[in-house]
Amino acid sequence: MTNPDTPVSKAQPVSTDAVHPRPESLTDLFWSFTWLALQGFGGVLAVVQRELVEKKKWLTREEFVEDWAVAQILPGPNVVNLSLMIGDRYFGLRGALVALAGMLAFPMLIVLVVATIFAGISDSPGVQGALRGMGAVAAGLITATGLKLAGALKANVMGASVCWAFAAITFVAIALLRVPLAWVLVSVGGLACVWAYRQLARVRTVESSE
Repeated sequence: MTNPDTPVSKAQPVSTDAVHPRPESLTDLFWSFTWLALQGFGGVLAVVQRELVEKKKWLTREEFVEDWAVAQILPGPNVVNLSLMIGDRYFGLRGALVALAGMLAFPMLIVLVVATIFAGISDSPGVQGALRGMGAVAAGLITATGLKLAGALKANVMGASVCWAFAAITFVAIALLRVPLAWVLVSVGGLACVWAYRQLARVRTVESSE
C-alpha cells in the first residue's frame, strides 16, 4: 500500500539530446565545419552527408534532405547556407557566425595559396588533365550520395513516386533541355510546393478526424 506522505515520482521527459546528438560547444561547431570544409574539394555534398548524418548524427537522413533542399534554393553556396542553418539551430546567431567562420577561414587561406601557385602552371596539360579527372570524381561522389539519400523519399509527404517524377522532370529540364535554373525552380519547384502543401493539408484533415 502506498504511503500518502511519500512523494510520487513523476516521469521525466526524455531529453532530445539523448536521442539526437548535437554540437557540444561553439568550439566543437567551429572545428567540425572546418574539418568538413577542408575535405570538400568538389564533391562537397558527399562529405557533408557523411560527416553530419553518418558520423556526427546531428541530422537524420530526412532532416538532411529537407535542410539541403532549403540551402539549395537560397542565394549563395549550398554548404555555407547549411552551416548557417545548423549553427543557428543549436546556438542562435553566435552559432551561425561560428559555423560560417569554420566553413570559410582555413579554406580561404588554402585557396589564396593554391591560386598563387596555380597561376604559374595553369597552362600545363598535366594540370588541366588532373582538373578534368577531379571533376569526374566529384560528379560520381554527388551521384552516389544522391542515391544513398533516396531512401529518405519513402517518408516524404509527397510520396516516393511523385518525388521521383519531379526529380526526373528536373533532370530533363536542366541536363537535356538546358532550361535556366531560375525557371526550373519557379515552375517545377512551385508545382512541388503546391503538391506538398495539398498533401500536408490532407494529412492534417485525417489526423483531426481521428
